[in-house]
Amino acid sequence: MKFQRIKAVAKKEFLHVFRDPRSLGLGIAIPLILLFLFGYALTLDVDRVPLIVWDQSHTSASRDFISRFAGSRYFALQGRADSYREIEHAIDRREALIAVIIPVDFAGRVASGRMAKLQVIVDGSDSNTATIALGYAEATALSYSQDIAVQKIRRSGVIPPPPLLDVRPRVWFNSDLLSKNYIFPGLIAVIMMIIAALLTSLTVAREWENGTMEQLISTPLKGPELIVGKLIPYFVIGILDLFLAVIVGEFVFAIPLRGSLVLLFGMSVIFLIGALSFGMLISIVTKSQQLASQIAMVTTMLPAFLLSGFIFPIENMPLPIRAITHIITARYYVVILRGIYLKGVGLGVLAGEAGFLTVFGAVAIFLSIRKFRKKI
Repeated sequence: MKFQRIKAVAKKEFLHVFRDPRSLGLGIAIPLILLFLFGYALTLDVDRVPLIVWDQSHTSASRDFISRFAGSRYFALQGRADSYREIEHAIDRREALIAVIIPVDFAGRVASGRMAKLQVIVDGSDSNTATIALGYAEATALSYSQDIAVQKIRRSGVIPPPPLLDVRPRVWFNSDLLSKNYIFPGLIAVIMMIIAALLTSLTVAREWENGTMEQLISTPLKGPELIVGKLIPYFVIGILDLFLAVIVGEFVFAIPLRGSLVLLFGMSVIFLIGALSFGMLISIVTKSQQLASQIAMVTTMLPAFLLSGFIFPIENMPLPIRAITHIITARYYVVILRGIYLKGVGLGVLAGEAGFLTVFGAVAIFLSIRKFRKKI
């Protein structure tokens, strides 16, 4: 390969990108839009759960119990109900996700030390959110019950016994348990995978459809020189996207970067080469921009969102699906980004993922060069 020929192809591709606002927008504007859109909209945190209460007791004890919910950051008291019909109406209109019904004899049972039964109604349309909200309600009720028991013991003049277990939890790596710290690194991987493959999936196919491939074939340009030259502009755009993503994560979303920035960009270079080469391979095989873009979306967007561990834990997937995830490059890049961002781990821990991305990139480049033929 000759550097001058590669430089000429790269210059030609750069000119095309800058002259085509759509390509430039696809390469730079869309990743930023997706980062802001998903960064603000996508969250796994369940708090401020809308709550309504049907207080049949109307006593100081029931009001104290309700205050436990109203004072918690996990619940937002939306109002009160006086019947099951009102509860059903509130849940149907999505004004409440959970309802607590306090019976008439609540205060009497609490005062006498007997078990007081409560009813909790949860909208199970979203099973995950309903399960978490129900857990919050049970924890609030348990805390209230323990406080009442301790108060009764103290009033009797007896010193409460110490707890049998003294649990002192400590959260590593994401101490505030913010889902954005977990989502954002994976979001970078998904966006980079989609954009990289989409950008290069149109390059060679565009040459065939525009009729300019015949001119390139007639030149002394070799296949590897053409492919490498076409990859360079989009590689630069990919690195620029990564740089902007890191800036947005640092100064907009305050995502902690505990690891090495050099390692982050080094691993991203390996991933980008593989993703861009895969898009190039699609473009060479299909020779159609429309078909290439459709195949690129199906083979990058869906696997990156669903099978990379970005949102859905791979450990919870059926065994055949888990086996398929081992060939999804975004899976390994997600692990790398989260390891660098949240845990600050180095290459010694991420060597397996880095090795897979390196092999994938080499195979993708080899197949692209092998499939490209300088003939009509």
